[in-house]
Amino acid sequence: MFHYVVQKRIKIVGILIFLVFLVIVIRIFYIQVFSKNKLDNLANSLWSRNLPILADRGKITDRNGVVLADNITTTSLVVVPVQIKNKEEVAENLARILNTDYLNIYSHLTKHTSIERIHPEGRRLSYDIAEEISALNYDGVYLLKESKRYYPYKEMLSHVIGYVGIDNQGLSGIELLYDKYLKGTDGGIKYYSDGKGLRLKMSEVYDKPVSGNNIALTIDVRVQEAIERELDNVVTKYNPENALIMVMNPNTGEIIGMSSRPTFDPNNYQNYDIETINRNLPIWMSYEPGSTFKIITLASAINEEKVNLFTDTYYDGGSISVENARIKCWKAGGHGAETFLNVVENSCNLVF
Repeated sequence: MFHYVVQKRIKIVGILIFLVFLVIVIRIFYIQVFSKNKLDNLANSLWSRNLPILADRGKITDRNGVVLADNITTTSLVVVPVQIKNKEEVAENLARILNTDYLNIYSHLTKHTSIERIHPEGRRLSYDIAEEISALNYDGVYLLKESKRYYPYKEMLSHVIGYVGIDNQGLSGIELLYDKYLKGTDGGIKYYSDGKGLRLKMSEVYDKPVSGNNIALTIDVRVQEAIERELDNVVTKYNPENALIMVMNPNTGEIIGMSSRPTFDPNNYQNYDIETINRNLPIWMSYEPGSTFKIITLASAINEEKVNLFTDTYYDGGSISVENARIKCWKAGGHGAETFLNVVENSCNLVF
């Protein structure tokens, strides 16, 4: 009886051991086959680092393909703090080249981050400064391509096009409204490091950035240049608080030209007050049309054959009642008897 019980228990233990090993084998099989890609990606993310490369924004052109908003290539400085051996020396030399405070640069080099961007001193560096930094050949100090927005026509059409921030994000105008189409997809240079963050001697992976979409406006540069000239003439002659012109195709509603004063240069928008850079007067400013609308009334009357400019007459006595409102002529006592052509010449309120 005792022998039988022992054998039974050995069988049960054996079955349990078999089941445990079966579960382990199934789990290993699942990890190796079904979770391989996920685990590879997780492991890869632990020892890979990415140096970002910003994509070029899409260009903005007029209706004939003339470029109104373009890109120029600049260089920016990023550092990998853990790879920099002599932080005091590197900070001192970078501060000297960038003409900034030593402690400011040193604080960047001692941060506990995988990649640190030197901002704003290290952004959009000139060729000479970038060459001087490159010549130092320090480990952990990298110079990356960066795209900078450039507006070749400067103040022209500035309120319509708008401007971008230091990270190429649209902040106003077309740049803001169509930012998701213009900004593109950033790329990068992926390299590998060990657990301490030190760079491994393995091949780099280049992820090419994808430029944003180009946008063509209905604006015609030739018309726009004429508008800008006339606005400059108005400002020079009359020195108004503001002035604006808009040219539209009445058949389609397309805006052919639009501008206003005061204006600004979007290449250096930081030098202007917020009201100047954010108010596109032709679409922002309300203004009563007044006597300019009399042309519409007159044209409608002639088109419907209600009046004849040369033969029909009207007597302007100085005032008239319309729907219990008293409308006065701008001239005291009125203009007296006049043809409708005289009415147009005199801009007579009563007749219109």
